[in-house]
Amino acid sequence: MIFKNTYYIIGNAYAGKSTMIKRLAEKYQGILCRENYHKDYFPEVDRDAFPYMTYARELQDWHEFIRRSPEEYLEWIDGVTAECEILELRILEELVKQGKPIFVDTNISIDTLKEIAEPHHVLVMLADPKVSVNRFFERPDREKQFLYRLIMEEPDPEKAMENYRKGLELINSQERYDRYLHSGFPVILRDDSRSIEETLELVENAFELKS
Repeated sequence: MIFKNTYYIIGNAYAGKSTMIKRLAEKYQGILCRENYHKDYFPEVDRDAFPYMTYARELQDWHEFIRRSPEEYLEWIDGVTAECEILELRILEELVKQGKPIFVDTNISIDTLKEIAEPHHVLVMLADPKVSVNRFFERPDREKQFLYRLIMEEPDPEKAMENYRKGLELINSQERYDRYLHSGFPVILRDDSRSIEETLELVENAFELKS
């Protein structure tokens, strides 16, 4: 297969995907492809070819971003995800030539992974959908805190937050959760009583990295 020795983790937010791929890349001296890693390789993309990914680039007022309806937000997320897959596949074709294991927090779809991934090289990690929504702004990363500030600057912050959370609920719906859960790939559910090292061992076993 083209993507030999590449390991993919998919799932929803707050499931621990980014932590696990970072640990795996360090432990196995592999290549780390963190969430949205395509930005490192394609900081600028063509507007006509990637209309969803370049949406924000054309914004005159970022408040428009958080004022969209939940349905518009969902459509944009799905569009960005599909466009990211195109770039990710291009990147992985090049990275695999280095001969190192590659660990990917990926946007590549379930259907595509079933076609390209080696056996035991795809893992699903899931958190309760409510956690993904309710804890969205708890992370300190710049993008989420920027969005939070935009919402707080709105004339009615409470209404703006409710609108944005409805979009998050659509993205993290039970239907989407179930699609991952029943994808046919191994699944690890978030468990706050489990340590990072214990979770890492589960991930390694799923990928058959440990003898």
